[in-house]
Amino acid sequence: MILFLVIFCVLTALGFAVASAISDFRSMTIPNIYSCLIVLAFIPAFAADYFSGQGMEYFAALSSHLLAVVLVFAVTFVLFVTRVMGAGDSKLCSAIALWTGLSGLAPFLFYMAIVGALLGISTKILNKRVVFASPVAGGWIDKSQKGQAGVPYGIAICVGAIIAFYQLGYFSPEKFALLAGYTENQF
Repeated sequence: MILFLVIFCVLTALGFAVASAISDFRSMTIPNIYSCLIVLAFIPAFAADYFSGQGMEYFAALSSHLLAVVLVFAVTFVLFVTRVMGAGDSKLCSAIALWTGLSGLAPFLFYMAIVGALLGISTKILNKRVVFASPVAGGWIDKSQKGQAGVPYGIAICVGAIIAFYQLGYFSPEKFALLAGYTENQF
């Protein structure tokens, strides 16, 4: 039962990260509810791992996850205030940081930065030439081709989250087995 709850919560978090990326691509906005639901999905997943009796096999200590949120929110808030990052990006990034904890923060931020840089370069290219004849009105491509400099950073955050979740073992059969109650000697 715990295994299915955790898998459901992980997939829910990633599903809303993907929905955020799609929304950011289409309208350059990320609804607050997506970030809230990512945070809310963490709570039962963490609680299930904590109270499973198996001893925190899936997540790190709560302090690691909370510290990651505080660090990421502090940095992204400064980026928001200086108009480098949007508020939706800041909230989404912080919600994902809750899931990664300190141990997953480096891969999350690294891959997010790489994809973000590629999106920024793409935006600059689209600012200079019309590549798509009829993009969706109000979307990233439309705005970029009209000379606006916004980057749909929700896409980068989503890619960083997927890679970090993978590297943390959130899709690992071994971790799933431990959540299911198997000991390391049984598999």
